Amino acid sequence: MTTPQLRRDAARNRDRIVAVARALVDQGVTLQLNDVARRAGLGVGTVYRHFATPEALLETVATPCLEALAAHGEQALADTDPWHALEGFLTRTLHAQITDASLPLVTAAPTDVLPRTTELRQALTTTGTELLHRAHQAEAVRPDLSAADLVPLMCGIAHAVNVHDGTPADRIETAHRYLATLLGGLRTAPSRHG
Repeated sequence: MTTPQLRRDAARNRDRIVAVARALVDQGVTLQLNDVARRAGLGVGTVYRHFATPEALLETVATPCLEALAAHGEQALADTDPWHALEGFLTRTLHAQITDASLPLVTAAPTDVLPRTTELRQALTTTGTELLHRAHQAEAVRPDLSAADLVPLMCGIAHAVNVHDGTPADRIETAHRYLATLLGGLRTAPSRHG
């Protein structure tokens, strides 16, 4: 069964709602549908017809970032160097956590509202698990590192970076430095895996 296409005016309204929500999230403002409607110049009913809850709107804002990460994950799985693939995937994931304010909010939520969010989050988890498994098989990472460790470690770095003031470029630089430190501790001895 296909999803019906929105009328042009409805599609424009939906795009406007998402754009306003994106701007609010980027400013650190908690989404409230009445506020989004006011800022978008639309009726509250119009916003609620498109998004039943603020969480659904937030997940919609985060979807392009999640889709881009999932696509990068597919590319990482095609990389024949297990260490390089894992490192690249974690670097891209951390960069997204630092640069897209919607991502930490969505990934920290205990449940998903939209099936697409669940699908993308599961894909990312599966990708991270597979990349780590491949790195373990190649003896490129410490054997005691589990897939369950990856998310808290990455979130910890993102949180540490976000508590610091500075320009976005400073925060990205700090994130890369922290990730390099973490990866250095996870990697097996360079003499074995050059």
